[in-house]
Amino acid sequence: MGQRARTRTLGLWMNGMQIGTWSLARNAPDTLRYDRAWVESAQGRPLSLSLPFTPGNAPHRGEKVHAYFENLLPDSKDIRERLARRFNTGSTDAFDLLTEIGRDCVGALEILPEGKVSTGPAEVQAKPLSEAEVAQDLRGATTPQALNWGGDEDEFRISIAGAQEKTALLRVDGRWYRPRGSTPTTHIFKLPLGLIGGMKVDMRNSVENEWLCAQILREFGLPVAACEPLHFEDVKALVVERFDRAWWTPREGARRLVRLPQEDMCQALGVPPDAKYEADGGPGMDQLLDLLDGSVAQGEDKRVFFKAQLLFWMLCATDGHAKNFSLHLRPGGRYQLTPLYDVLSAYPVLGEGPGKLSPHKVRMAMAVRSKNAHWKMRDILRRHWIALGARHGVVMEDGRDVGALIDEVVARTPSVIQAVRGQLPDDFPEDVAEAILGGLQAAAERLGVGR
Repeated sequence: MGQRARTRTLGLWMNGMQIGTWSLARNAPDTLRYDRAWVESAQGRPLSLSLPFTPGNAPHRGEKVHAYFENLLPDSKDIRERLARRFNTGSTDAFDLLTEIGRDCVGALEILPEGKVSTGPAEVQAKPLSEAEVAQDLRGATTPQALNWGGDEDEFRISIAGAQEKTALLRVDGRWYRPRGSTPTTHIFKLPLGLIGGMKVDMRNSVENEWLCAQILREFGLPVAACEPLHFEDVKALVVERFDRAWWTPREGARRLVRLPQEDMCQALGVPPDAKYEADGGPGMDQLLDLLDGSVAQGEDKRVFFKAQLLFWMLCATDGHAKNFSLHLRPGGRYQLTPLYDVLSAYPVLGEGPGKLSPHKVRMAMAVRSKNAHWKMRDILRRHWIALGARHGVVMEDGRDVGALIDEVVARTPSVIQAVRGQLPDDFPEDVAEAILGGLQAAAERLGVGR
């Protein structure tokens, strides 16, 4: 007789409540099974829109389960390989990696070994850090020790999706801490991108670039994750406040930190992370706008998504793919759009020659569709945006059509630029500011001319 396949199982928890299990056996598909008590709870909600509660609580099996968990991990092969070496997992598979680093995922999910119990929101357990210690952690973010602090099992291990080097810490009353046990992190630290790709495009000022884009979006009235560029000794990072965490004070006892359920659009649609770009088979604007038809804030969410994509075009922000939009998950399967995040402008690196992106080739992450699909920034016109918005019923709060929404963005652009200029620190790189703000103004003028 052949050897019986061994099934490995991990427990899935949200804020102290077991929601189900994730199992994997040799030559068998990933299996998600919800806990019946979770399904029947007032707080119960599916882990993902792509993995809904089922009649008779039948388990989910296969590609959508696998895709959901893959999307919790870094996209970068190099980062995943470093994690695998650090924790001696033997592979970069999602199950093996999340067995080790699944205690603090994006959203409310805690992944624990079978038999382990989450304590839920408890009093904060953390070690205070000096500036030098934070700097040391950031310098180590590209080493095999990244994303882990220490060796015993009570030390905190985190999983953060994305393609960029990053880590996370806890901030309490203005001071930084390294969490312990089940205490979550509150802020994500994003390091400069450096020279990227085979063309060695210079993104060493990505911290300042992303911060400026966030301020611009906020001045246009869009919800954006709070962030600030900070220095720790000689290391700079963009420090982003997590919107999937919130402080809660019980009637008795000290305040506690709770995790808020969310997922990115790839997870919501059951799409693996290697298909996050529409050109690679991933979702496009039409598919995401259709998904937002089911939001509890349908009109507002569709307006925010449309306006965000319009401003991505105006900012020459090329990375607005499906993983860079997320949903808050509410009880009973309800959902709505989260604040925006991860927006970078290509204007500072446009040009011809080594280390530059050609303005004639730079493309949107999702096509703007009218009769045809329009990808290249330089080919997209006002009428294409109007066709997209009209097709999905995007209107202003007072009911005026999508053309009026575009007109408002154009009209507000000079005052937005003036307001953002007033926020720039004295040491902000002038070339980055001029490229982005100048490109934004030129795009607004182009939209205005197209009336």
